[in-house]
Amino acid sequence: MSENRDEMVEAEDEAFDEEESGADGQTAFEDRMDDAIQFSESIIRAIEVVAAYVLVGLFAVGVFDLGLQIGEQALTGRIFQPEVVVGFIDTALLLFIIVEVYQTVVAYTRVDSTRRIVRLVVYTGIIAIVRKVIIFRTELFDEKLQALLTAGSYTLILLSLSVLLLVERRYMPE
Repeated sequence: MSENRDEMVEAEDEAFDEEESGADGQTAFEDRMDDAIQFSESIIRAIEVVAAYVLVGLFAVGVFDLGLQIGEQALTGRIFQPEVVVGFIDTALLLFIIVEVYQTVVAYTRVDSTRRIVRLVVYTGIIAIVRKVIIFRTELFDEKLQALLTAGSYTLILLSLSVLLLVERRYMPE
């Protein structure tokens, strides 16, 4: 009799386990957790899309502003002065940075390969450092040592990013 009772308890336990588990063997709790995680991923993806549109807006405003700057400087006759041209280049490189960040956000949203995302981040870093190098002026520093350390830092960062990009392209198989 106790053997029958044990068999009945085991059968009830198995039936209970089958009710609690889905078709893939997950419990109801695990199913709810999966649903919650999927919902949170949907929210993140929606926010990423909003961020992409914000970057598109920033880019459009930046292009319009650059056009206004060029027009204003052309009217005043200062358009050929070196510091004005450097200012245009600075703004244009900032626009390129916005484009690279936009492409990175889109790559995240599309769930592109990690390698593509890393490459976009490295490109963004290179453009940002080149921008800093172009607008670098030693006269903006109180001491020449500060200027030298800043220039050295820019050089080190640019070389590091360049080596990273070279290694990624040359030695890592697609």
